[in-house]
Amino acid sequence: MFETLKNAWRIDDLRKKIIYTLLMLLVYRVGSFIPVPGIDSSYVRDLVEGNTLLGLLDIISGGAFANFTIFAMGITPYINASIIMQLLTVAIPRLEQLAKEGQEGQKKIAQYTRYATVVLAFIQAIGITYGLAGEALENRNLLGYIIVALTLTAGTAFLMWLGEQITDKGIGNGISLLIFTSIISRLPVAAVSLWQLAFVAKTISPWSLPIVVVFAILLVAAVIFVDSGERRIPVQYAKRVVGRKVYGGQSTHIPLKVNSSGVLPIIFAVSILSLPQIIAQFFPGSGFNAWVEKYFHQGTALYGVLYALFIIFFTFFYTQITFNPVEIANNLRQYGGFVQGIRPGKPTADYLARISNRITLVGSLFLVAVAIIPIAASAATNMPMYFGGTAILIVVGVALETVKQLEAQMLMRHYRGFLK
Repeated sequence: MFETLKNAWRIDDLRKKIIYTLLMLLVYRVGSFIPVPGIDSSYVRDLVEGNTLLGLLDIISGGAFANFTIFAMGITPYINASIIMQLLTVAIPRLEQLAKEGQEGQKKIAQYTRYATVVLAFIQAIGITYGLAGEALENRNLLGYIIVALTLTAGTAFLMWLGEQITDKGIGNGISLLIFTSIISRLPVAAVSLWQLAFVAKTISPWSLPIVVVFAILLVAAVIFVDSGERRIPVQYAKRVVGRKVYGGQSTHIPLKVNSSGVLPIIFAVSILSLPQIIAQFFPGSGFNAWVEKYFHQGTALYGVLYALFIIFFTFFYTQITFNPVEIANNLRQYGGFVQGIRPGKPTADYLARISNRITLVGSLFLVAVAIIPIAASAATNMPMYFGGTAILIVVGVALETVKQLEAQMLMRHYRGFLK
């Protein structure tokens, strides 16, 4: 990876793109320290420390949520809007037709996603301001609520624009790089906290720090190994004679990734499981709140079992939406392709579905392990978990994807020079 970055820096065009990307990320980090007016951030920080979903949002926002800055919501509304648009593309024929119209259709869908992002951001900002940060609001009147909600919405809209600018004029996917930067920015805070716990407060053993580092390295290696894994289904195209020319006769493959859904199933599962905790906060003296605090948190068996089941469910759900074996089988038959040893049509679709289900099961079990093992290790050693498997999956995935894009651009420039 470092060799790729060094080679890319030697190319003038890529060097300008890298500098532009770094400057945009610097703007993002500076904005993460600008507070929202009229809010007591210490109250919000106490809420974040005791909630799983809010803790995940704080990691994704790079600490901006706990400090309640203008980028407190981060890019989460944009991610939610993108997921909703993907689901609606399957359900609504008009959107499905737009998705198949090429670049112009994708521009329309991107425009609808922006509108949905602003709407979701405003709704989420109202909910956060009224439900979570209401006690921290200095001016508890209608104008005070509106000012805070509009500030949070404007921050998310600016981050969406910033991510799109990085994608168009910089290197890599802008939205992913914003999340990547947020997570990486928490590393110094986590390192200092662990050092203080080991050598100042002495609540944990100093020998546990090397164990944490080794465990993190092994987890990163496992994520890279599985994220790069794929099943290649060989495809053969029959020869066609048109006039005096022979077309086809090529051999290729259909790549099926082991972890095609990425980190989305974990995010969905955490969102669902955090709903009872969020609802319980509105009824602090009720029996429901007492039950949630006693039986429904990260350290309980009930939470762990439901967490694993939801991850497996959402992994299969996302794969079923994004991978359509029937459509692929029909496209292969239309262009004269076939899977070796399998008849075209329905047998090919059934074969692809069977292979996809097996690979998805392996990928879902891996996601369960990545999500559950850090929680179990933290509970067993009484060490705080600053970075879970979700954050590591995001960081490794974005880093690999950015390096691949750099290599592709360098390869393209190499071929351009050869053709000239």
